[in-house]
Amino acid sequence: MKENKRKSHINILSILLILLLLTGCQSDSHEKSKQFRDGKLTNDLNISHPQLVLPVNISDYIIQIEKLKTTSPSLYQENEHVYKAIDAWINSSLGSTEFHKVGLKSYEMAGKDGYGNVHLTGYYTPVIKARYQPTGEFKYPIYKMPANYKGPLPSREQIYNGALAGKGLEIAYSNSLMDNFIMEVQGSAYIDFEDGTPLVFFCYGGKNGQGYSSIGRILIEQGEIAKEDMSIQAIKNWAKNKSEKQLKALLIQNRSFVFFEPQHNAEVTGSASVPLIANAAVASDKLLIPTGSVVLVDVPLLDNDGQYRGRREVRLMVALDIGGAIKGHHFDLYLGIGDKAGKQAGYYNHFGRAWVLQP
Repeated sequence: MKENKRKSHINILSILLILLLLTGCQSDSHEKSKQFRDGKLTNDLNISHPQLVLPVNISDYIIQIEKLKTTSPSLYQENEHVYKAIDAWINSSLGSTEFHKVGLKSYEMAGKDGYGNVHLTGYYTPVIKARYQPTGEFKYPIYKMPANYKGPLPSREQIYNGALAGKGLEIAYSNSLMDNFIMEVQGSAYIDFEDGTPLVFFCYGGKNGQGYSSIGRILIEQGEIAKEDMSIQAIKNWAKNKSEKQLKALLIQNRSFVFFEPQHNAEVTGSASVPLIANAAVASDKLLIPTGSVVLVDVPLLDNDGQYRGRREVRLMVALDIGGAIKGHHFDLYLGIGDKAGKQAGYYNHFGRAWVLQP
């Protein structure tokens, strides 16, 4: 699904790869998470007063804004009037219909269908076990971007067959071919060398420029996973009992390959180079929702098995990332680090409502 660009950024690549992975694999199957309104909304952004409970993540939102202010003063300055107005709204204990009292208006997004339903997906940062040198089960190399490579960069199959071996490009070795691939899907990961040292952030370092094919679509066409069950989690479950040969036979059908760059003592950042706080940051289409914008999002909550059973919560979130497949009325929610966040991210393909807060 989400082929992006994240440098120390986490998400341009991840969003495109994950969405492409699921393109044609999941229809709008989560109808229960749709919140249809009376009549269609006429504009992309429509003035309205959200009749919502208060956001549950005020403290996370405040931390996110502090991270933004510290790491990107220019972006903070550009939107300072909005951030300060929202601070006043928070400190005054006002309701969701009272943004006008601090000089803001709330503009509801028309959504994917024109009825206010904004497409919501999720992404996260994996933690992968690895070694600096190949040893035992840790034999699957993670590569940095080749410099001054003559001719086109090799395809995934050629790389698996050793096209880059011995060129000093190996920066780590994991014990899972599928973990490496998921790391490519997400665009970055933390690497745990299990030697007592801090985790190392491997950010997006480039790609080989070869064509992308959806392995999710391939698995559906082969009858390995039902279309309605398709998710990153379903692919990981399918891979558990497969041999290296079987995994490679699937993965090489995607010729695209992603390279990484190690960064020590680094936080997960988005395309704005601002550290991302789980449940307080989103990736957006910046042509519709510019970077730095604050959005109030009504989010469907999923159970541990990925099911939506009617529970929802409201979050204040900041647009700090972008993605090649994040177009129009679509947010990708940053859900955090590690397996729990990854499981949730793998399930999200739902609809919520969203309001942009502007002067």
